[in-house]
Amino acid sequence: MSTLRNMITEDVAMWRKKNCITLMDISREQIGTLLHVAAELKIHDLKREVSLRWEYPRTLAMLFQKPSLRTRVSFEVSMAHLQGHAVYLNPEDVGLGIREAVSDVAGALSRWVDAITARVFSHSTLEELASNATIPVINALSDREHPIQAFADLLTLQEQCGMLGNDRTLAYLGDGNNVLHALMIACSRMGVNLRAACPEGYGPAEDYIRATQIICGISGATFHLTTDPVEAVEGAEALYTDVWTSMGQEDEKEHRLKVFTPYQVNSALLRHALPGAIVMHCLPAHRGEEITAHIMAQHQTVMLDQAENRLHTQKALLMLILGI
Repeated sequence: MSTLRNMITEDVAMWRKKNCITLMDISREQIGTLLHVAAELKIHDLKREVSLRWEYPRTLAMLFQKPSLRTRVSFEVSMAHLQGHAVYLNPEDVGLGIREAVSDVAGALSRWVDAITARVFSHSTLEELASNATIPVINALSDREHPIQAFADLLTLQEQCGMLGNDRTLAYLGDGNNVLHALMIACSRMGVNLRAACPEGYGPAEDYIRATQIICGISGATFHLTTDPVEAVEGAEALYTDVWTSMGQEDEKEHRLKVFTPYQVNSALLRHALPGAIVMHCLPAHRGEEITAHIMAQHQTVMLDQAENRLHTQKALLMLILGI
């Protein structure tokens, strides 16, 4: 473990006390370091070796406006492995921006804990937290971006398909949502080619498209946006989908089911990908909607790898931001 400790100590400077609000502010080198540390941590976890620990217990406040399984458990277990402590704060505990001003919550938590992670409805809430906190703030999901999911996705893609670079091609099918935004920035940073097929009017935000194109010009990756799912999948070695109706969009569900039906990941669509292509999903999944039960069963191991990798990448993120 001393080698891993030395590696993290050397690389921690680029992450130390840094916010993780958007991947637009995270460099290729920082993502590469995080993936390297996460991969090493995973090896040690699987060997059931003693985890790295902080010299004194660090504390993480978890502000959640939305329910969660993977995000909450992976952060809490990460802190437990590191012999730190996570404090879960649900909407009723805090009333973020309703019972108490976001700036006041940020200020108070900064006096008690070492970092904040927040799962919120509005990205502006995260920005306000970060601007008023004196400790690092981590985006655990917002309406704009889901960066910690993208870290786990990249690690999974690397494990399944090989080292990341311009010979990797990922096809995303469905809504141009926060998950796609994070994938666009993460893939372009790491030189992964990304094709996204979204229905007309449901594509990613223009500022994310512009940022992705600029980053691709530096990394050599390509980004292609289309409304044709077959065009996106043709020759891809990995497919990715997400739910068509996210939390807060329930009143749109019937309309979305009609619009997104051609984008379902099924056996017919998968035949256009490379032989042996994997299928990824950030979960939870709605079988029979964005993905068939058959494809879900065939590729469930990969999706559970994604879920597991949330633990390893988030533990690496915490260690790099807070130090050891």
